[in-house]
Amino acid sequence: MTLYTGMAVGALCIVFATVLLFVLNEMATQNLTAEVTALGEITAYNVGRGVFVNPLPPVSKNLIHPVQVVDPHGRVVAATRDLQHRPVMAHFTSKTSHQGASEVVCHSVFPTGSCHIVVAHQVYRDGDWTIYSAAPTLPFYVYPSVIAILTAGAVIFTIAMAYGARRTVTTSLKPVDTIRAQLDHIKSHNLGCRVPVSGAKDEIHRLACSVNQTLDRLEDTLGQQRRFCADASHELRTPIAAIRVQMEDAFLAPKEVDTAQLCNAVLPSVERLQSITSDLLTLTRLDAGTPCERHPVDLEELVATELSGHQINKKVVQNLTPGVTVMGHRSLLGRLIGNLVQNAQRYASSTVTITVEREEGDPEYPEGVARLEVLDDGAGIVADQREAVFQRFTRLDTARSRDAGGVGLGLPIARQIAENHGGALTVQDSDQGARFVVRLPLYS
Repeated sequence: MTLYTGMAVGALCIVFATVLLFVLNEMATQNLTAEVTALGEITAYNVGRGVFVNPLPPVSKNLIHPVQVVDPHGRVVAATRDLQHRPVMAHFTSKTSHQGASEVVCHSVFPTGSCHIVVAHQVYRDGDWTIYSAAPTLPFYVYPSVIAILTAGAVIFTIAMAYGARRTVTTSLKPVDTIRAQLDHIKSHNLGCRVPVSGAKDEIHRLACSVNQTLDRLEDTLGQQRRFCADASHELRTPIAAIRVQMEDAFLAPKEVDTAQLCNAVLPSVERLQSITSDLLTLTRLDAGTPCERHPVDLEELVATELSGHQINKKVVQNLTPGVTVMGHRSLLGRLIGNLVQNAQRYASSTVTITVEREEGDPEYPEGVARLEVLDDGAGIVADQREAVFQRFTRLDTARSRDAGGVGLGLPIARQIAENHGGALTVQDSDQGARFVVRLPLYS
């Protein structure tokens, strides 16, 4: 009986040890697959942004695994150093762009010739790109002579580790629970609160710093949104009030109302409402980054077209260089030029000067820069207000009269258009008046 009991216990130990080895191997394989998947996701994110080089650099010292980037035509366009000039490691793809697919692949494309766990990700960028990341499969050895020792040691070690890990994790996650509680307390009306930052320079410290930076950006964004809504409401209220007064007067004395006179009185307010709503719609589309078709645009020809389409009440001096071409949306670039010209003639004493030329030698624009300058001979803008003019609904003290036109959206729209075309709009020094300079990448 004792012999049979001992044999049964031994068999159970062997079975337990074997099952434990299989479980450990399966867990290790899953962890390795998760590691390879994470590496593929990072590479897929960079490919989606169009930011990758060949050979692909390792993400970190702990993630040195074979990776390939395959374009929509099935060509390997980038790979890690160990897979340079080698064919595609696999031919399967993931079913969705949000979830990778994995398989075990065995062939000679890998330098070691061994079997590898391969994970495929798909990214759409002018077609379906596939990113393959891989790692060698884990060897699996079972030594019968150590099963008993492994079983006993595993039980004792598991109990000890479970107890120690529970205490360690509980202690380590207390700061995380504090951060979570603080985040639950923060609402939209008290975004000035921040989560506590530990003194130790560890992962919890970096997490708290990242959370606080995110809250800073969120607070700034909500503040800008509130100011924008308040300014928009203020600007819309004036023409609406004017229309209401005219309509109420007409209702009080309908027989004395001259329809033509009433329309002439109401029309300026309607036009102002239309202008404000049109500018707000334009800003919304620009902020959203709505895609638009872009074509080569000759700035000299576009400036001439915009000048002919606007009512110019000041002398205009044109210094236009032919052949200065940029890639962009013609209507938006025309809006940029029109806004700058309208702003210049509003504050110019007598003359507006428009210059179009090309610049070379700028490291930020290796193919050259198209430079558009609009200069007026007015009072100019003081240095500490040069950025303020690009804030929405901003009018300087010399421009607060609504009769002068403008609601403070023309220059913000112009800057947003320039930035959406990969350029910039700034106010630069001048001997007299305000000098607005637009710099856009040249189209070669």
